[in-house]
Amino acid sequence: MAIAYIAGSLKLNMAGPSFPQRRILVVDDETFVCESVRLLLTFDGHTVEVATDPKQALELYDHGTFDIVFTDFEMPTMKGDELAAAIKARNPRQPVVMITAYAELLRDQGNPLKGVDCVIAKPFLLENLREAIAKVAPAQPKTGEIP
Repeated sequence: MAIAYIAGSLKLNMAGPSFPQRRILVVDDETFVCESVRLLLTFDGHTVEVATDPKQALELYDHGTFDIVFTDFEMPTMKGDELAAAIKARNPRQPVVMITAYAELLRDQGNPLKGVDCVIAKPFLLENLREAIAKVAPAQPKTGEIP
């Protein structure tokens, strides 16, 4: 599976989204990043839960259902691709999007980022989050169901 890499751009579209609202889990060890992503996604009407630790994220994941998981790559206790693999082990069809400052480096190294469906480069805009959601989410929210 090819991973889509979405880089920041200067184009900013503040119009409402053209896709259904989702239930989203955001994971980043930096509280400011979690809250920034939450703010941007709730602007579009999504329901967002945040975790500042991968272990906390897995606990939330195990007790909830999410249409999409956004995760950072570089976290102290577990890398984002390891978290993505743990999530995919629970639900192979769960869309996982990585937000990282290392997007270009990972792409240039040919790192397959097992379990990651899409990568967004930091810094990012609301439009980048929207593009990732449109790419990885099906037409109707599935809230983490396995068919």
